[in-house]
Amino acid sequence: MNVQRLKKTDEFSSVFNLRKRLYGEWLIAHIKPNTFGCYRFGLVVSKKTAKLAVNRNYMKRVLRELCRLEVSAVYGYDVVLQVRKAFQHADFDRVQQEMSFLLRKMQKTSPEKLSRNS
Repeated sequence: MNVQRLKKTDEFSSVFNLRKRLYGEWLIAHIKPNTFGCYRFGLVVSKKTAKLAVNRNYMKRVLRELCRLEVSAVYGYDVVLQVRKAFQHADFDRVQQEMSFLLRKMQKTSPEKLSRNS
């Protein structure tokens, strides 16, 4: 299965504008169905969440790996993962469980339902 990253501002904006979000303790998943036949994801870790770049980069690395492992769960969606609360190495298992929970929740949300709400 093909995994691509959202890179351009317009791609991120289109996902944010749909306003379909799934909330967790650590993450917010902004989702939008796509017609590309692949899973595209983007990551947002703000300076407000983690002041040091090394911490923001660690969180992005962890989330990229989790996205790679969970790719089959979100086929046909554009997903932007936004970090709500900074996490460290010790929190990895909880973040991984939350990401799996959010992706399972996303599977239950049909793309048709999302398109009608926009």
